[in-house]
This record gives sequence, C-alpha cells and structure tokens, in this order.
Amino acid sequence: MLTIFSKPHQKGGFCDGVNRRDFLTIGGTLLGGGLMLPKILAAEQKAGIRHSHRAIINVFLPGGPPHLDMWDLKPDAPQEIRGEFKPIDTNVPGIQICELFPRLAAMMDKLVIIRSLSGSSGDHDAYQCMTGRKKDPAQPNYWPSLGAWVSKAQGPANPAVPPHLTLMYRTGEPKWGYPGEGGYLGMAHGPFRLVGGQGQSMKSENLALNKNLTLDRLQDRVSLLQSFDTVKRSIDSYGLMDGMDAYTQQAMGILTSSKMVDALDLSKEDPAVVARYGVDDPGFERDGAPRMVRNFCVARRLVEAGARVVTMNFTRWDWHGSDGKNFVQARKDFPLLDQGVSSLVQDLHDRGLEQDVSVIVWGEFGRTPKINKDAGRDHWPQLSCALMAGGGMRTGQAIGESNRLAEVATKRPVTHQDIFATLFHNIGINCSAVREFDPNGRPHSPVDSGVEPLRELV
Repeated sequence: MLTIFSKPHQKGGFCDGVNRRDFLTIGGTLLGGGLMLPKILAAEQKAGIRHSHRAIINVFLPGGPPHLDMWDLKPDAPQEIRGEFKPIDTNVPGIQICELFPRLAAMMDKLVIIRSLSGSSGDHDAYQCMTGRKKDPAQPNYWPSLGAWVSKAQGPANPAVPPHLTLMYRTGEPKWGYPGEGGYLGMAHGPFRLVGGQGQSMKSENLALNKNLTLDRLQDRVSLLQSFDTVKRSIDSYGLMDGMDAYTQQAMGILTSSKMVDALDLSKEDPAVVARYGVDDPGFERDGAPRMVRNFCVARRLVEAGARVVTMNFTRWDWHGSDGKNFVQARKDFPLLDQGVSSLVQDLHDRGLEQDVSVIVWGEFGRTPKINKDAGRDHWPQLSCALMAGGGMRTGQAIGESNRLAEVATKRPVTHQDIFATLFHNIGINCSAVREFDPNGRPHSPVDSGVEPLRELV
C-alpha cells in the first residue's frame, strides 16, 4: 500500500511523528482492519482533533498603506497629523478603527490589530512580507518565502493542488508582484501562479485539460519525458532539476483533476456569498494591482481545495505624490478592503475554518504622521500596522501601542519575524525542529533562533 506522506509531521500527529493518514495506512495494512476507522474518528472528536488541513492567506497591500488612517488613528493629535478621518468604536470595548471600516469594526472580536510593527526595510517591495526577512541586494533570491517553507515541511494536502499558490498579479512596479519564491529551498517550493500581469486576468479555463488530450495520451507523454530523464540531479545545488520534476508532478495532478479549476470558478460558489464580496474592478491601478475584491473569496476556495499558503496583492497604496490622493484614494479603497476582508473572515467562521486558516493583511511599511504639502503621507519604515484573523488565535485585541503621533512603537514592538513565527505555529510547524541547508551548507530554520510566536495570540 502506498503511503503519500513519508516525513514526520509537527502537528496533529502521534508522538513518533506519524500522522493520522499514515497511521491509517499502516494500521490497515498490518492489522487487517482491526483498528476500525469509526473508532479512530470518535477518538479524534473526543480529543478535539480537526480533519481540515491548516492554511495561511497572506494579503499584501502594495505601496505602503497609511497606518495612521486605518488602524491607529490619533484623534487628539494636531490636524496635520490626524488627517481627515474619524475613529469609530468596534464591538470590542476600547478598540477603535477608521470610520471607513464599519464591517471590520462590527467583527473586531474575530480580528487582531498589530499596532507596533517595526523594522521594515523601507523598500517598495513585497519581499519582507513574503519572507519575513530584509532583502540582501547581493542575493535577492536567497531567502525562502513563508509558502516555500510550508511546502517543504508539509508537502501537498491534496495531490491535485500545489501547497503554495499565488494570486499575486505581476505589477508595473515588479517588486509589488513578488509572490515569494523558493529561495535556497529550490524552485520546487516556489508558488504556482494563477494570475498574470496587466491585461491578463485570471481565467480558470487556462488550467483545463485539452479536450483532445486523453489520459492515455497524457501518460504516453509522461513516459516520453521519463525516457529523457538522464541528467544527474546533484549538479544543481539550487535544486533546479528537482524543481522541474516537482512541477511536472504538480502539473500531472492538476491536469488530471478538476479540483483546482473548480476552486477558481466562482460560478460554483453560492451567488449570495459571492455577492457579499462586492464587484471586481479588473483594471490595474497604475503600477499596482487591480481591485479584484472577489479574489478574497477565491483564496478561501483554494484553501478549501487543499492549498496550504495562498498569497494575493490588492490595488495600490502609494498615495503621497503630487496628485494629493491619500484621502481621495482611501475613500475608494478602504471600503473595498473592508468588504473583502470582512467577507473572508466571516466565510471562514461560517465554514468552521477559523481554527485552521490564518489571515494576515499588511503592506511593506507605514506612512509619515505629518501630512505633506500634497495632502499625502510619505514613507515611514519606523512603524506600520497589520491585521490578523483565524488560525485559532486569541482574537478581539490590539497588540502594541505607538506614541501620541504614531511615529514609533512605545509598547510591545512586533517584528516581521514575530508574525512569521506565529503563522508557522498556527499552521503546525515547530520552527525550532526544522532545519534546512543553503547551497553553502549553512543551516537555517524558518525564523531566527530565539524568535517565538506572539504570546498574546497562541
């Protein structure tokens, strides 16, 4: 009998690292069915073990969203600091957010605000939000992304769905479309792209099997490819050839199954649920991403289909130029983000996935407290904010505080590594027990030694 998973699992398994699925395979083979499935399921239910795989949805807001106008308003600051928006109460006493996020305010008990995110590189780049690390210009593709680590450590939850998927559009500013590559873990663990660039909208039929290509012919092509497989893998220290093999296997699973194609097809979703997300605007916002608000729903459907990590980018948040659009664009995009994120979080709760799926929403840095001469806020890497949900976290709280002008963190500074450690914990990866080697033989873990998940959340 074939066992799909051969590596130890960090969470949801037995003491020796064998997980439930492996145990059923071994038990069914060696014990002749003596260990009955209904008894196992009953024992799992009693122990509180869930059957869904765990997953992460990473939402990147390209351009640096203004923390001071979204999650950390300062109504008592001078006018040139506090801006045009007023705070409103949420359903958690003592927590207020911007008036343009009424849906999120009404479900703050299901959310977490990080108000003290510090240590941004200051670059207009998705890299740090995808990898948890600052980019080294000498080795820009060195660090593996969050999705790559999860792919390496846990593999696919479903053979027809790659574990690491991306809805990150290729943008006019290329670094805003960076989906998080495999780094030194190899391209096999990089993301499977589902969307293109400007003028290339997502079409699920692009993934469909050619109607004239039967499974027999497909297998013949695989045999032909295998006959040419004589290249020695060890010559590529970055795992390039191994990566190509992995992509071939992923493609086979995708082409012979409709699972991922169905996940991308919103016509298969309840129309009332789709309508709750709002209406897509496929036009690209200058050099940023389009306002594809229904991609929040697609991300949830991909997770349900078997994806472990889904990344996406949403519109463009760089508003400090001479056009003076900080508050103009905020009035357009804040309500869309409010609708998309609130619908996603509500869907996770409606489907009983709030323990299994973590959501993180953030940008590359914050914005200057003082409004500039063009009615905008300039780059401010000293402080930014993030929004989190799900993952079994203790929600309904705001972590960290900034000073009276939202310039720096004055209480509980949080780093990107802290958030990554929390996300790895939520998905079931014990970072201290995972070690991989880069091409120079140096060992690394998903986060730096000593970095722990946020104690307030886990």
